[in-house]
Amino acid sequence: MRINAFCVSAFAFIYSPFPNPQGALLQDWKLRKHGLSLRLTPFPLNSSCRRRRTTFICAANQEAEEAFRKTVEIDRLIDMLREANPHELQKLVVENILAFNPSFWVRLAARTDTCKSEDDKKDYEELAATVMSVVDLVVHKTNEKIESSTDVLKGVLKPVVDDEGEIPWPPRDPRALTWMEKEISQREQEGQLDEGFLAEVNAQLRQAKEDGDKPGLEAMLQKVLQLYASKVLSKRSYAMKGNEVLKDEQFLETIIQAPEQEWNNILINGLTIGAGDISAEELFTVLKKRIERVLIRTEGGSYQQRILTEYLKGIETRAEEIVQVLQGKPQ
Repeated sequence: MRINAFCVSAFAFIYSPFPNPQGALLQDWKLRKHGLSLRLTPFPLNSSCRRRRTTFICAANQEAEEAFRKTVEIDRLIDMLREANPHELQKLVVENILAFNPSFWVRLAARTDTCKSEDDKKDYEELAATVMSVVDLVVHKTNEKIESSTDVLKGVLKPVVDDEGEIPWPPRDPRALTWMEKEISQREQEGQLDEGFLAEVNAQLRQAKEDGDKPGLEAMLQKVLQLYASKVLSKRSYAMKGNEVLKDEQFLETIIQAPEQEWNNILINGLTIGAGDISAEELFTVLKKRIERVLIRTEGGSYQQRILTEYLKGIETRAEEIVQVLQGKPQ
């Protein structure tokens, strides 16, 4: 009777693919309690048992090796996606479209959960959202022609073009800017507002300034860049630190998300020199931090980096002007 009890315990321990040290100690305690011996020599395994044990161990090892290999491949893809610029990321997604299976998203979520800093965690969350959007775009565009950068810009400007094909400023229909903003938001989520698109907008804007005869187009292209910068910068919030609300960061994000024509009122009502509780120094400090973050997290010399930093510097310049006016100093 003692032999049978020990034999079952020994096999259970040998064949378990995930050994449990605590379980082994508990079993040892039980055997000692009933006066059973732990010597294995009286119970040699026969050849059939040895073969089964070897087969099980090999199968478990192979499964573990395969799981590890797949994890390494997924990690390599995630690292490539993190380092890629928007154009390269879209290309990587297309080239590896079959790799975005449940295992990929589970691994990406696991890496997100193990981040040590909030910035890294936000990077992963933003990466997940971007990849999802591009995957969705690829799936829906399988049988359609991918639009060129010029076509994308035409689509963005379509809501503000009048019946004669001109772009008046301000738009005759007040709803036109709202429609254009929705168009920009949708196309940004689909990954269409890449470096090629930004280069096209800048080229058209430069040409409009040189020609000087299309003030409506020039103003609208500048509005496109403002809306783009606002959307991209609003995707990442720094207004919360744990359960604490950082009022200076929250104030900056309110300005970032607001239309440019509303900046004056927001600054007057938000700064201590006006009617608010945020000092000009606090605002300039968080602006400096945000610009530094943009420089770190965007490709050096890219149109995206230039547009985002110019947008933030525009807020800084406007704030300086408001402070000078409120202090009664000549500009």
